[in-house]
Amino acid sequence: MEFYVLASGSKGNATIIASKGHVILVDMGVGIHYFKEQLMNTPYQMEDIEAVFITHDHCDHTNGLRFFPSSLFYAAEGTCSLLDDHILVPYESYDLYGFHVRVLPTSHDAKNPIGLVFDDGEEKLVYMTDTGYVSEKNIQYMQNADYYIFESNHNVRMLLATNRPYELKQRILGDEGHLSNEDSALYLSECVGPRTKEIVLAHLSEEANTPEKALEAYLRIFRQRYLNVDLYQIRTASQRSMLSGGHGKRENLSC
Repeated sequence: MEFYVLASGSKGNATIIASKGHVILVDMGVGIHYFKEQLMNTPYQMEDIEAVFITHDHCDHTNGLRFFPSSLFYAAEGTCSLLDDHILVPYESYDLYGFHVRVLPTSHDAKNPIGLVFDDGEEKLVYMTDTGYVSEKNIQYMQNADYYIFESNHNVRMLLATNRPYELKQRILGDEGHLSNEDSALYLSECVGPRTKEIVLAHLSEEANTPEKALEAYLRIFRQRYLNVDLYQIRTASQRSMLSGGHGKRENLSC
């Protein structure tokens, strides 16, 4: 399995996941020119994409959907007005385009938001952003994945120091908002296992976080939980550049 996080953040999200000749896209919240530009850094073209999975209806995940035929769309009910019969049901699983796909409900102020677990029979990838907490039931399905693309949105002190309205800060900090660096690390410390190779910290706030703070929180909390951080490659995705991973490699790097 391989993946390419083309963009991750509040200005737009898009991730390519590929395995055994199959190519899918998770979210399409970026402009078509940026998308094509970043896609050139992968082995794939738009015509190779067999399905577009939509995690929720916020514009930073849906802005670019108009550049794809609606017949490719898969999402939970109420997410997309163009959705016909490709409706994903939370906790159900589907065999689609070479992947066994498990749908996990997330906690966000959107209509039926979801995370996704992709298993190609050899490797497993968990994709989850835009959630204020992770349920115990979800954690059961997230255990021991090879790859995690997982939200680490904000540093709490930085968020509180921003000039954002009080109501927005409360929304982000709430159960239907976004995960802080510390909460993100605590959740994943309960999920990683012997198979885990790579962790990509996603949807970082450009105003209320930095890659350094997100990585520091992970390293600190993993060590507190007696996890060997040298077993995992932990990196941060970017709003403006592509990050690639997968390929079944285990890198003995923590950042």
